[in-house]
Amino acid sequence: MKKWILGMIALLCMTAAAQAQSWSGKASFYGYHGRTASGGHVGAFTAAHRTLPFGTKVRVTNLGNSRSVIVTINDRGPFVRGRVIDVSTRAAQSLGFRSAGLARVKVETIAD
Repeated sequence: MKKWILGMIALLCMTAAAQAQSWSGKASFYGYHGRTASGGHVGAFTAAHRTLPFGTKVRVTNLGNSRSVIVTINDRGPFVRGRVIDVSTRAAQSLGFRSAGLARVKVETIAD
């Protein structure tokens, strides 16, 4: 019985970890020619997030116009209070906020 209970707890923990996470807040964009925290470069659809593992794919939706893109986390940031993600310049253009500089967004992890 004890093994069965421990097995169920382990299964629940694995299921909870696999569930998608989401955040809402402000997004900004960045683009530079140096290396990112992961050792790569800013790409067409990449982003910076404070805690998500490098390589994580997330859907970013602009709450002002409902446009969304999928980006890959390859850098750390943003380091400005109230911002949840920094996206690449091209992703910001696709989301429709490049000229504004900031947008209210929803960020959702995409399960593999």
